[in-house]
Amino acid sequence: MNKKENTTLGDLLKSDYTPQTIQEEMAKNLRVKLKKGIPTFEGLIGYENTVIPDVERAILSGHNINLLGLRGQAKTRLARQMTMLLDEWVPVVEGSEINDDPLQPISNDAKQKIEELGDKTPVSWLHRNDRFFEKLATPDVTVADLIGDVDPIKASNLKLSYADERVIHFGMIPRAHRCIFVLNELPDLQARIQVALFSILQEKEIQIRGFKLRLPIAPQLIFTANPEDYTNRGSIVTPLKDRIGSQILTHYPHNRHIAKEITTQEVKISPSQIETIHIPELARDIIEQIGFEARKSEYVDYKSGVSARMSITAMENLISTAERRLLISGDKQTSIRLVDFLGVIPSINGKIELVYEGEQEGAEQISYHLISESIKTLFPDYFPKIEKLQKQDEEGPYDELLGWFFKDNQLFLEDALNERDYQEALNEIAGINSILKTHHPECDTKDLYFMMEFLLWGLESFKKLNKYRTLEGFQFKDSLGSYISGL
Repeated sequence: MNKKENTTLGDLLKSDYTPQTIQEEMAKNLRVKLKKGIPTFEGLIGYENTVIPDVERAILSGHNINLLGLRGQAKTRLARQMTMLLDEWVPVVEGSEINDDPLQPISNDAKQKIEELGDKTPVSWLHRNDRFFEKLATPDVTVADLIGDVDPIKASNLKLSYADERVIHFGMIPRAHRCIFVLNELPDLQARIQVALFSILQEKEIQIRGFKLRLPIAPQLIFTANPEDYTNRGSIVTPLKDRIGSQILTHYPHNRHIAKEITTQEVKISPSQIETIHIPELARDIIEQIGFEARKSEYVDYKSGVSARMSITAMENLISTAERRLLISGDKQTSIRLVDFLGVIPSINGKIELVYEGEQEGAEQISYHLISESIKTLFPDYFPKIEKLQKQDEEGPYDELLGWFFKDNQLFLEDALNERDYQEALNEIAGINSILKTHHPECDTKDLYFMMEFLLWGLESFKKLNKYRTLEGFQFKDSLGSYISGL
């Protein structure tokens, strides 16, 4: 519809515009997208066959929606993308506080303006980007914030009685009439505020300080909630829950492949980092595996969840760690190293909630433990399993390498070691190149030294080597020899 040609109520009446609720509008546009095979939501990887179909069904049903899931499951992003199901422009009575439809006004101000001006009533147009409202439900949120309040100054200036509708200052929900309104972390909202919500949802009436007003406000309400909040901070009152049409469960990525796609999509890497730092695919797998290990760790509170943001910030820190090393060493190019993973620990610390045992160990130790467990989990996918090496009369694939350490040889890898010294230190280990040639003959030369380091860390995770952290870097020793010598 050409908004430039329809600037008055009379113009609008002559056009083909038909009033519709926001629920009808979203369902109409969704049907068009589904028929044409156009994706409804972009960038929500892993939700294509689970969450998105549920959301589409709810929209087609005209339901208000509660997105229930742990933190970092893209609930708010999903809600924000619903604006793409709105018409690009919709007409409103010019100056209306609550976006009155010119053909179906609900406020007294709009009705009086139309009665006075008739077909000459000015019409303005509202873009879909301006039809999105969002509020975080903190304990200090009041009825006045969401629904409205009596404005004594307005009553005094206009010399109005408090019984007059015009003394009301509308809150966020009435102002979101014909718009999408997202209320995040619904259980945090006090019960009495939730009661005010279901009154406006079901009875279409506003009750403020004894003032009762029938007002058929019709926003599209989207709530988000975390299951943890039901026990730790609050709950959704039953009458409100009963009036929310669809409750949709969100989830974390089901596998590493999906998790990597999400991280690749969201991570922020500068052009200079892309040009100078190589990221082995195995390094990306380890980053994602840390999240999977955290979600099943006995030290981490699984009820709190582990946000997908952890993998994103961990990857950014990993790249920054390699960049810092590159700047210090003076090299022009580098590849991610396993020692760089110490740089992701600050990203993990703030993203996990520890149980009592985890608190006793300390956040930094648990983060380091999760990195080690990730390597241990991935190791059998790349090298022979350690469990098969228990028979002493059999020759194992790691005998030559372990024998080199048994002869009192040690490996020390400094955090800021330059590329030449780093590669020379790894090449000195007897047998390490033959293991790589045997099990990864087509390994890219850019990934070769990362795989060597991964092999050493994997052997340490299975207690075949000892690894010690110093202020400058990591030291690898023979496990049995160190034990016998008392080191």
